[in-house]
Amino acid sequence: MSVTPDIVIIGSGIGGSSVAAGLASTDARILILEAGDHIADLPVNRDQRAIFQRGHFRPKETWYDASGNGFNPGNYYNVGGNSKFYGAVLSRYRKEDFDVIEHQEGVSPAWPFAYEVLEPWYSRAERLFNVRGTLGEDPTEPFHSMGYEYPPVPDEAPIAAVRARLKGKGLHPASLPLGIDIDAWLAKAQTPWDAHPNSNDGKMDAETAALSVAMKHPNVILETNARVVRLETGPKDEVAKVIYIKDGETRSVSPKIVILSAGAVQSSVLLLRSANDRFKTGLANASDQVGRNFMNHNASAVIGVSPRFKNSAIYQKTFAFNDFYLSDGKGGPPLGNVQLLGRVSGRILKGSLPQVPEWMLDLVTGHAIDFYAMSEDIPNPESRVMVDGDRIILQWQRTNWAAHLALVAKLKEILKSIGFPIVLARAFDKRTPSHQCGTIRIGNDAATAPLDTFCRSHEHRNLFVVDASFLPTSAAVNPALTVASQALRVADHIASTDLRS
Repeated sequence: MSVTPDIVIIGSGIGGSSVAAGLASTDARILILEAGDHIADLPVNRDQRAIFQRGHFRPKETWYDASGNGFNPGNYYNVGGNSKFYGAVLSRYRKEDFDVIEHQEGVSPAWPFAYEVLEPWYSRAERLFNVRGTLGEDPTEPFHSMGYEYPPVPDEAPIAAVRARLKGKGLHPASLPLGIDIDAWLAKAQTPWDAHPNSNDGKMDAETAALSVAMKHPNVILETNARVVRLETGPKDEVAKVIYIKDGETRSVSPKIVILSAGAVQSSVLLLRSANDRFKTGLANASDQVGRNFMNHNASAVIGVSPRFKNSAIYQKTFAFNDFYLSDGKGGPPLGNVQLLGRVSGRILKGSLPQVPEWMLDLVTGHAIDFYAMSEDIPNPESRVMVDGDRIILQWQRTNWAAHLALVAKLKEILKSIGFPIVLARAFDKRTPSHQCGTIRIGNDAATAPLDTFCRSHEHRNLFVVDASFLPTSAAVNPALTVASQALRVADHIASTDLRS
């Protein structure tokens, strides 16, 4: 961009791309700085051995836990962020998720506004991401002011049979709201999309849905391989300068508005590393809450196996059930969401079980169905992201784990009751970004939250954070649509206030 931009957006994931789409029709000059590059259209994108066994796309970096043990995180740096690999589930938080929820091991606090406030932008986000779905199947589904534009992705025959078995048990399996053009995806290769990278193959991710809309406008520029390393403040406590590195060269830009969307970990890291004499603990951190309240869904893969069941499905991931979302089914505390995983093959499973021959894993997976059990992780100030020089320290303290184990046990029981005598379960650990969120939460009180209800920093009036960092709770459904919806709401707020002043 030959002239100084009005707005700099740091990161092109769900939040950054959605806010760009919302602001693109204004006259503002917008520069998006992305640390990575586009994912090229190459055969390796559908090579399951490369993806799951050799970690071809995983970042070449190490984070550390509180004990100093290093691990390779499953976060990705590319145009579109982690959404390039996501399962494209675009669910709304339930209405109840915006209120106080009593869990077995603590309390999930209320949001600073109700579901109804965000609802119009949920509808806009569903259209932006071309969501496929249907209403009326899930009793926990909140009010929709608009229906889905596209019908749900159809069940393959074995999956339809399992859905029918679950209905026969009195459960309510409901079609997942998905951002996937299944015909386009399968035309490229016969694989699932879950955890597979997307290069304009039919998945509606941050790049192919939201960013593509923004980039149609000449006032929006995307600069790739531009890693932001520091924010500097000015005399009025505004963010006066964005410092980034591109092609080995340190550059800077001084926009009127800075919108941070680098992810729940990296956004808090950037604010902490931007500490200066005026803001000694980092930017936006007078509350001492930046980096705190890190949440990562309690999640497990649960696989039901039966020699009598033949799974010929390719993609599988088409329904979920929330019968234990608001309670345990007997009036007790909530347990969580159950949804199908993308189809697990022997090549995929060997990444977790390297000692087992692939032919044996193929034999097992050919007679299996794969589910994903997900429970809420409650915000905890001691679950946090910290920095120590160049090191990123992730001190994740799981909460509500007993409820998750209860959900897994209930799912095992259900699967056995519908004809799967062998049920295996494995929890996902800190290496898997199971919907990382929190760390820079919104709230009405500047003493307890870094951001206001429009994701604006209470301390720096020209700084916004629109990725999953802002989420005050994790709920127990996929967060992408909620992030996109709030980003669109923030864009409208900026357009009607900051850009008019």
